[in-house]
Amino acid sequence: MSETFLDGKVVVTQPKQGFRSGLDAVMLAASVPARAGDSALELGAGAGTASLCLMARVQDLALIGVEIDPALVELASTNAAANGMQARFVAADIFRLPPELKSDFDQVFCNPPFHGEGQVSPDAARAKALSDGGQLSDWLRLGLQRTVSGGFFTTIIRADRLAQALTALPTEGVSVLPLWPKAGEPAKRAIVQVRKASRAPFALLPGLVLHREDGASTPEAEAVLRRGAALALSGARL
Repeated sequence: MSETFLDGKVVVTQPKQGFRSGLDAVMLAASVPARAGDSALELGAGAGTASLCLMARVQDLALIGVEIDPALVELASTNAAANGMQARFVAADIFRLPPELKSDFDQVFCNPPFHGEGQVSPDAARAKALSDGGQLSDWLRLGLQRTVSGGFFTTIIRADRLAQALTALPTEGVSVLPLWPKAGEPAKRAIVQVRKASRAPFALLPGLVLHREDGASTPEAEAVLRRGAALALSGARL
């Protein structure tokens, strides 16, 4: 099943069943403060949606995506070629990276599994993609470990997992951007970004409202989802 992102700038074929990337992937890609020439690593790349949305905005990235499912790796590689992008996707367990990937990257980003106990999907493929198995903190620590000093680690998580996430991260250099479904409603997602080795104080940002009362996207969300605008978090270099 093919889907378009960024107003047709990116076309991604995704599995008909199981987990399919959507708004989370686009928002994650928009938050990565990459520049041309940066090295970038996506952990848990799936069919490549977030990586390809990032590459549509930032040219000349040396980007590698790691995904445990070989079928999704093949699909991500096909998607990259179809979009004319030079991303490389590798089949590996992120906790058992091959030696050539045990290096530091300017940008590391991920949309990790973030469902805990009692939140398992009846669909086996979705459950595998979404259930963290108690490893959310491990994902975050690994992402920061693979980030070069002064570089950025960016992730999108469920807002109700934020307290747990922050315990796995430094107390400095961290920015949090809540994503509000509508004005006045509790956030369901939060983007968390860490500038490694930064001494900047923790920053809780005003956040982004995604939808108006009639359900249409707000102009700010539309700019990201359709026009590929960046989301600048405090301390980022966008």
